Amino acid sequence: MSADPLHTLADLDAWSFDGVALAVIGHPVAHSLSPPMHNAALAELARTQPDFKRWRYFKFDIDPAELPAALPAFHRRGFRGLNLTVPHKSLVVPLLAARDAFVTAAGAANTLSFTPEGWQGANTDGYGLTHALREKLGVALSGHAVVLLGAGGAARGAAVECLQAGCTRLWIGNRTTATRDELIRDLAAQPGADRMQAFDLANPGRDLPAGAIVINATSLGLRADDPAPLDLRTIPRPAGVFDMIYRPPQTALLRQAGELGIAHANGLAMLVHQGARSLALWTNTPAPVAVMQSAASTALQSAAS
Repeated sequence: MSADPLHTLADLDAWSFDGVALAVIGHPVAHSLSPPMHNAALAELARTQPDFKRWRYFKFDIDPAELPAALPAFHRRGFRGLNLTVPHKSLVVPLLAARDAFVTAAGAANTLSFTPEGWQGANTDGYGLTHALREKLGVALSGHAVVLLGAGGAARGAAVECLQAGCTRLWIGNRTTATRDELIRDLAAQPGADRMQAFDLANPGRDLPAGAIVINATSLGLRADDPAPLDLRTIPRPAGVFDMIYRPPQTALLRQAGELGIAHANGLAMLVHQGARSLALWTNTPAPVAVMQSAASTALQSAAS
């Protein structure tokens, strides 16, 4: 059996775990590095705080149609916290008992915490993005134009973070223009919303700004044969390219960035930092970021070998 077996909603019917359970849920989610990363962090915390020996992080493949039934089931089984990935970040919002201001603004949550009344939603993606950009590309959202690819749950968190951090301009493109336009409408009341502008992802033209940060928040790249969501040769040269995807570690977009000599990074650092923030919310204890980074990198290398 895998060190991190994949569970389903059916497993919750007979769920038995003598400890404190956490989980990531998504569809698909087999590729997730969150279990080895979080379990390494919990083991590190347990070295000085023995109570954390009883904590463990699992992964569940939950179909979108199952989400309304899954959340109460996780709650009944006493899970302390949940991370959400594709496609649940936006779908979960109407099902929450409470949410923080960032979730309300973004319309997306990636971190749920148990309360007696139900699930409390938070979004740590923006935190993870900001820290990853600084760590891997040496850039800040403040003072930069951003070209955001995508309009789903991950893109919503990124868009709010970009506006709140003070980007000079936020260009948003998506394969489905109706979804893109819905995102822009949803954020119309946010401070800095006048800095948003839509563009045609299939035909971006030369109107996009030079020196921007390109951020891929689409799912294009999860499969090895996926094309890049944007041809970097069709836009003015960006300052850097960040792909939220971390598995595979090099997507078509990142390969092209490398060929063009553009600074680039995948989403592993974002995964680590958003995960560290989630773990801190659940444990009320600072997370061991270096341990999480090492565990995630090792798991990624093992999966590629």
